[in-house]
Amino acid sequence: MERRSFFKTAGALAMAGAVALSAGSAGAQDKKFTIALIPGLTTDAFYITMRKGAEAAAKAVGAELVFQGAPDFNPVTQVPVLDAVIGKKPDAILIAPTDKTQLVQPLKKAAEAGIPVITVDTFIGTGQYQTGAGDADFPISYVASDNVLGGAIAARALATAIGDKGKVYVSNVKPGISTTDQREEGFKAEMAKHPGITVLETQYNDNDANKAASQLQAVYARNPDLSGVFGANLFSALGAANGVQQAGQMGKVRVVAFDAPGSIVDNINGGLVDMAIAQHPAEIGYFGVMAAYAHLTGNSVPTAIGTGFTVIDKNNLSDPNVAKFIYSE
Repeated sequence: MERRSFFKTAGALAMAGAVALSAGSAGAQDKKFTIALIPGLTTDAFYITMRKGAEAAAKAVGAELVFQGAPDFNPVTQVPVLDAVIGKKPDAILIAPTDKTQLVQPLKKAAEAGIPVITVDTFIGTGQYQTGAGDADFPISYVASDNVLGGAIAARALATAIGDKGKVYVSNVKPGISTTDQREEGFKAEMAKHPGITVLETQYNDNDANKAASQLQAVYARNPDLSGVFGANLFSALGAANGVQQAGQMGKVRVVAFDAPGSIVDNINGGLVDMAIAQHPAEIGYFGVMAAYAHLTGNSVPTAIGTGFTVIDKNNLSDPNVAKFIYSE
């Protein structure tokens, strides 16, 4: 996907410099913009780290960052937060939509009120924006890592860990969340290339780690030859890992996790989790604010901006260049 390589560090710095120059020439440096960041939920280390990156960018361009969200990843609780933010009339909104369909109409209210929308981490519709097609193409840009590729990398790592044979499954949140849908898609597409591996039915846990743990034990009870599980997000991975431990199968049922908070790293050190795919949420927040600022100061913005990820395992965890991507708690 083109997002994957667009914003390398040098490119980001060049953009920041170009934005500052253009803003200065237009006299826009005298206006202090207010940019709102609405996370998927406020308590997740991923979004806490994203906020820090966004705050760094806001400070760099002299903007005010407003961080407001719900305590759970749910469109029912996110939409009222969005409505409240729209009511405050910020200059731009960055949001991680909790559903790619249910957030379309609520976000249209922002666009119709003249507030530019940029989606971060997750997207609405197909994630293809400014195409002139469909009713969900109005956001200015989508800033995220390549989740399909991340799922494929997780599959390859798990296949290697289990000797390219056995039964595995995906522990996921629920259908309709763009990022976790894509991770599952990438995982299954890659596993289709490994004929010795059987992918069992996906288990949806509603972002409840306890439910994910119970599901792991139930799947293992039905399939005592279970070899591995891919946790498509933080709570899925934590729950599945705890389920493996409770079933007494550490080292036998391999766990690959997507996302890398401190707790996942502890599990890697303890042997409960084999590998974590760390996104770069600080970069997502940083580039999201920079894209909003660029748009507000009359600069063009790519409709898709990619950030990277880092594979963390026991062998590289002590490397400071890897450890820096562990999410803030």
